[in-house]
Amino acid sequence: MKLSLFLGALCWLFFSLPSYSQIEDDGDVFSIDASTRVDLSIDEEQPEIFNKKKEKKRKRKHFYGIKTKKGFTRKGLGKNITLELFFFLKEPQEVEHFVRDIYWFDYKRREIRKGGKFSPEAGALLHGPYKRIQNGTVLDSGMYFLGTKHGTWMYHDKNDVLIDKEKYFKGWPRESKVKYYDQDRTNMKEIVPIEFGEREGYYYYFFENGRPAVTGEFKWDQKVGDWIEYYPNGRTKKIVRYPNEPYGEGPPYTLREYDQRGKEVYDFFKARR
Repeated sequence: MKLSLFLGALCWLFFSLPSYSQIEDDGDVFSIDASTRVDLSIDEEQPEIFNKKKEKKRKRKHFYGIKTKKGFTRKGLGKNITLELFFFLKEPQEVEHFVRDIYWFDYKRREIRKGGKFSPEAGALLHGPYKRIQNGTVLDSGMYFLGTKHGTWMYHDKNDVLIDKEKYFKGWPRESKVKYYDQDRTNMKEIVPIEFGEREGYYYYFFENGRPAVTGEFKWDQKVGDWIEYYPNGRTKKIVRYPNEPYGEGPPYTLREYDQRGKEVYDFFKARR
């Protein structure tokens, strides 16, 4: 008799308990959804997950591990007001001199500048998220890394229609070609800047010791300005001058040449006298 009463009470308790699908947690993280089940079976080819440490949250105003300050600019009136929201370095940082386009916040002008004579006293390199907004529409958005465009940049018109998208890696267009002397990709050999399928930007060829061997600039797939060859010791070897603009008038010519000691051995204008 006692045994039957015990079994009856046990059955009543079992069927009166809610199932997992009935358990609710009032919005807590422990709610169970069959569509989000996690397979806890152990695969020897996968890393151990049970002792995995929690990823640290990114510190406020820190990007790529570097502390920044938040800034903004405001121009125009009424519906034409344009806001720029950005971050800039809190501590001075050296500029990557191989990249052509450097973006920085000018303290005196209170505006973002591209290129020019940058110095830590005059301003700070942009670093972190950037947005340009007009009448509530985000026109430009992207990320800066030590004064250079980095990652994906999106450009919209005033109707919020996407008109262009660009991808960068620390100032270099993603299409750029980079060669190395070693398999570990630590000793750079050549950088060919490519944008929209054409050579566009600064070109570099390096000696194995890391010094530049040849430097120059491309515009619209054409060499422009002065192209310089160097000796391995860093001294200038030759300067070849091209038109300042693509398809400009006149052929390229050797402007000057020097020996390894730095002594001038040829000057174009002196030779023409």
